[in-house]
Amino acid sequence: MSQSPQLQPQTRNVAEMLDLAGRRLRAPARIATCAPRGLSNGPDAMRNLADAVHFLCLLHGRHPGVIDLAARKAVDPVSRQWMDEAADAFAQERAFLSKIAAAVGPVPSTQGQDQCEAAVAAQRKALDMLAESDRHGCAVGAAIALTLDWRTIRVLLDISAQRLDMAPPRCALPDLRETARLAGAVADTPAAERALVFGAQQLIAQHSGLWDLLEARAASRTH
Repeated sequence: MSQSPQLQPQTRNVAEMLDLAGRRLRAPARIATCAPRGLSNGPDAMRNLADAVHFLCLLHGRHPGVIDLAARKAVDPVSRQWMDEAADAFAQERAFLSKIAAAVGPVPSTQGQDQCEAAVAAQRKALDMLAESDRHGCAVGAAIALTLDWRTIRVLLDISAQRLDMAPPRCALPDLRETARLAGAVADTPAAERALVFGAQQLIAQHSGLWDLLEARAASRTH
C-alpha cells in the first residue's frame, strides 16, 4: 500500500462533498461504499472483521485523534460547538471500537505483519499532520470527512458487534445538517474552501488506502 495515495478528484467544492456524503448516508446499510464486501461476507468473515477492527484501532483508536487535534485550532463559536460535540461523540466511538477489538480476538496471522503495521502508522502520522495543519480549513475538512465516513465504517463495526452478541451503541456524531452549517461557515473564502476540501479528500484517501491494505491481507490469508 502506498503511504501517499494519489487523490482522485471526487469532489470539487464543499457543496459537492456534502452532497456525496448525503447520498452515501441515505444508501442502504452496506459497506460497499466504505470497504470491500469480502471483509464481512464468506467463510473467513470473522477473521477479516477482526483484522479490520484491529487496524482501525491502529489508525483511530488512540487519543488525541483527528477531531481532538483539529478542535485545538477551533476558536470561533460555530466551529467550537461542532468540534466539542464531535470530539465527545468520537470518544464513545473509540470506546466502542476498543471494546470490539478486545472481544474479536487476536489479529489474524498474515504475511508481512510488521510492514502493514508500519504503513498504517505512517497513515496515522499523515492524519495527525492534517489535523494539526495551520492552513485555515484543512483540519476542519479532515475532521468533517472523518465524521461522515465513520458512519459507513460503523456498518462494519456494527456487523462485528452483532456477531459477537454485543449491542451497538447509537452513533452520536454531528448530523449532516450541522456539518453542512459548519462547512459553510469555515469555507468563507475560496482559499478556505480549497483547504477544507483538501483536508477532507486527504482523509478519504487514507481510508481508501486502509481498505486496499485490508483487502490484500484477506486475499493473502487464503493462499
